Amino acid sequence: MKFTLQREQLLKPLQLVTGVVERRQTLPVLSNLLVQAGENGISLTGTDLEVEMVAHCNVEVQEAGEVTIPARKLADIWRSLPDGAEVSLSVEGDRVTIRSGRSRFTLATLPASDFPKVEGGDADILVPLEPTALAGLIDQVSFAMAQQDVRVFLNGMLLEIGNDYIRAVATDGHRMAMSTKPCTPETPLESRKQAIVPRKAVLELGRLLDEEDEELKLQLGTNHLRVTKGAFTLTTKLVDGQFPDYDKVVPKDASRAIAGDRNTLRQGFQRASILSNEKYRGVRLVVADDQMTIKANNPEQDEAEETVPVEFSGEQLEIGFNVSYLLDVLSVLSGDDVQISVSDANSSALLEDPAKEGAVYVVMPMRL
Repeated sequence: MKFTLQREQLLKPLQLVTGVVERRQTLPVLSNLLVQAGENGISLTGTDLEVEMVAHCNVEVQEAGEVTIPARKLADIWRSLPDGAEVSLSVEGDRVTIRSGRSRFTLATLPASDFPKVEGGDADILVPLEPTALAGLIDQVSFAMAQQDVRVFLNGMLLEIGNDYIRAVATDGHRMAMSTKPCTPETPLESRKQAIVPRKAVLELGRLLDEEDEELKLQLGTNHLRVTKGAFTLTTKLVDGQFPDYDKVVPKDASRAIAGDRNTLRQGFQRASILSNEKYRGVRLVVADDQMTIKANNPEQDEAEETVPVEFSGEQLEIGFNVSYLLDVLSVLSGDDVQISVSDANSSALLEDPAKEGAVYVVMPMRL
């Protein structure tokens, strides 16, 4: 195998594909990238057996072939080369040699036949989608995914597809984020389809969608999701489990609404949080007469009190929340205003941008 190309041609594909590769592996070959060279150019594949990323690159190949090369070493070498450098890669026996200018690197390889493939299977649903739409869904809900929860289905994001919408939902049991965007599957669906995408795949998709806009296709099968964007294809296994019924979590009788400027509230919460309990992060909100007083204290007897203007009418309301959860929501909302709706001091709060429907957030209260 042998090919020559400019450093920049392979830099972005290498970085994205290497992101899938775990640093600690049970199988040595999983630390490697599968590099295949043929008449259509070269492709790079990285996998951890759950998530697989493939990148194609149109370059002229002098000698076809395939081999696996240590992922991190190859990416580090590529990054270290100067801008605009011409790089050649050739394989002889079980060694690969990378040459550029006066630099030469030789790495040990493993056979391509040892490299595992993530089985995709047939796709039941095909959805053409704007990359900004999928990126928006991930940005708006991914922060609410659980981390290393024993309830495995919470360590991911629910993706739901209907005939005219695509919805993402994430929850860790204490808060929930939900965002909905319009979309149309290529063939009509008899009923809505749901899939739980694992946390790692969601984060890698976020990195992939950060780049420039290209046509995006989302394929959903019974046990896998495949997203194709330009020269990149990400395939992931789905989490086996039953996601909580999110409809039941959204408060239906949140009749007491608090409206305010999002940035003013966010800064008030940030200042009060400095003296909140480091472990529980609790703050008490006292709302009355068009103002909200945010109170925080900690075991060292430190106290913070912050008053911000809000729109609120009715009897005084006092309720406690984890301030980190409120700040997370206020950070992902993009509008100037925010509405916080509750029914009483023991009920969950519904947070949303009053001007833009599509994303809603639920935060459970804390006893303080």
